Amino acid sequence: MKSLSEIETTSKRASKAVGYSWGVSEEVGKNIRMLEMFGLPGIKNLIEYYNIKKEKKFENLKLVNKENKIKTYQFCPIISGMSFLDQIRSLESLGEIKFEKLGYPLLFLPFVSRASEIIGKRLMFKLDENQFLLNFNISIFSNLLKKDIIDIANLASISFLENSDSFSEKEWNQLYKISEETFVKESESLKKGAAGAGLTDND
Repeated sequence: MKSLSEIETTSKRASKAVGYSWGVSEEVGKNIRMLEMFGLPGIKNLIEYYNIKKEKKFENLKLVNKENKIKTYQFCPIISGMSFLDQIRSLESLGEIKFEKLGYPLLFLPFVSRASEIIGKRLMFKLDENQFLLNFNISIFSNLLKKDIIDIANLASISFLENSDSFSEKEWNQLYKISEETFVKESESLKKGAAGAGLTDND
């Protein structure tokens, strides 16, 4: 089994070999490491994308808007992902962002996960019928059952979720009341045994 370090390094070198800068290649290496760590087919999708990229053009999305529609070609998941991550602070206020024809969207997903950590909010990433819940770059929940290549998302969307508790105030109060059982009531014996409470002065 390949180590995560090997996966990251080889992915970075392969990215440089297909024409990306070392800076972008380093980000790709981190992303593929993350996908494989979470059991998602990062390497499969990266190989397929790089093979297709030799013959097919992809559009580099530099400025991300609320609605992103292609001009001619599918969006490149790597450059589009870099742009999304770089602009995340200003994009947060939009609530939801949509992409038309996003190529190899699983390669875009790690950028969304990292963005979740930067803004401190969960993000919902939808790729047609597939959904991914990104939790502060710590975990990924998905309904993607088939671990395979996704060559295009006809419609991809990112929703910014407001932070909220999964429980009611009533439930919290009930739990807190139970926790009070561990509180130790101050007794006279404890007061006497506390620091500085002795009657004997040894100085």
